[in-house]
Amino acid sequence: MSLVVTGLNHRTSELALRERVVISDDAQPRALIELRKRFEGAGAVIVSTCNRSEVYVHHATTADDIRTGIEAFLAEWGGVSLEELNPALYHHEAREAAAHLFRVASSLDSLVVGEGQILGQVHDAYQAAQREQTTDKVINQLFQRGFTIAKKVRTDTRIGEGKVSVSSVAVDLAVSIFTELAGKTVMVIGTGEMAELTLRSLIEKGARDVIVANRSIENAASLAGQYHGEAVALADVEDHLHRADVVISSTGSGGVVLRADHFRQALRRRTNSPIFVIDIAVPRDVDAQVNALDNVYLYDIDDLKKVADENVEARRAEVDRALAIVESGADQFMRWMNSLAAEPTIRSLGEELDAIRRRELEKTRKRLSHISPQDWEEIDYMMKRYQASVLQPALTQLKEEIHHEDHGTVIQLVRRLFGLKEST
Repeated sequence: MSLVVTGLNHRTSELALRERVVISDDAQPRALIELRKRFEGAGAVIVSTCNRSEVYVHHATTADDIRTGIEAFLAEWGGVSLEELNPALYHHEAREAAAHLFRVASSLDSLVVGEGQILGQVHDAYQAAQREQTTDKVINQLFQRGFTIAKKVRTDTRIGEGKVSVSSVAVDLAVSIFTELAGKTVMVIGTGEMAELTLRSLIEKGARDVIVANRSIENAASLAGQYHGEAVALADVEDHLHRADVVISSTGSGGVVLRADHFRQALRRRTNSPIFVIDIAVPRDVDAQVNALDNVYLYDIDDLKKVADENVEARRAEVDRALAIVESGADQFMRWMNSLAAEPTIRSLGEELDAIRRRELEKTRKRLSHISPQDWEEIDYMMKRYQASVLQPALTQLKEEIHHEDHGTVIQLVRRLFGLKEST
């Protein structure tokens, strides 16, 4: 059995590639079913956010075979050639796969280190896999320990202090464009969590009027109502774009929502007053050609990363403390995972000794037929205690030896010493 994670993220690939292989929440069930076909009987979880798409698989085959299978899955899903995809992929197995998940869940591998949204996203990914019944004992233990590690990092370190969210980074950039946000109008396109957090941060910095555009006018009205704002239909967004000083777009629509001609028209109506645009959607909502326009300042997820990296250095000591918690958690997980290799031998050993005890008692019962049933129960109980006292030290040592690198040799030695059949 092998445990592998393969994927790509904001550190290994450009946004243009990530947005091609992103797996939306709606597509997760279909993707998990496809993985189940490729890895029959496997445990599998897909974690796909604006910054990463990665697949965790535990399966009864080699790590290389799992890696190859995940590569093919991601390439086919995104319509990307393996030649284009492979340079951006990372691969971790066994302990390093566990450490990677623990870093991800703890927000140590996020675009903005310390941000709080990723833990919820990982939890949602795990629940999606559970609904599709694609988890197994190892995957369940891996993710449950990951949630525990992430909470410990959040509790025992100050990794979450300061400006540690995409929204806070976006606000800093907006301030750098406008100097101050007092009296500015914010347009939010989409009603997702990240867009709402960014809107809230902008309001706290003084932004005044709010316009919310969404396909569902009801959802737009719900968010706009929280900030005494105005709701508009997504189809009408170009008619209102000229009113916005700051635009936050995060629709999850899978394609371009705002084009360069939309902004040219808006700029004419604004007499070229600048517009600050934060595109936090993957795939992107705003056409990249908008970058060529004067007085439009467009930032996407990868642009925000450059600012976020500066914040990491300011919290380096907390990052190091958090990484120590992650590494300790990975060691503990591997001790548990390695112990699984001994379970068939422990079970077989117990069954073999039980069979010997029952067989010898039956032989003795035939010779000592005068002994009462109550006395036989006492004798049987005494034999079980004797069996346990003989077996316990061996099992304790076996569980200890199993954590050594060459534990397979130890297991086979025990099986030969006790005449057990080869484990399967």
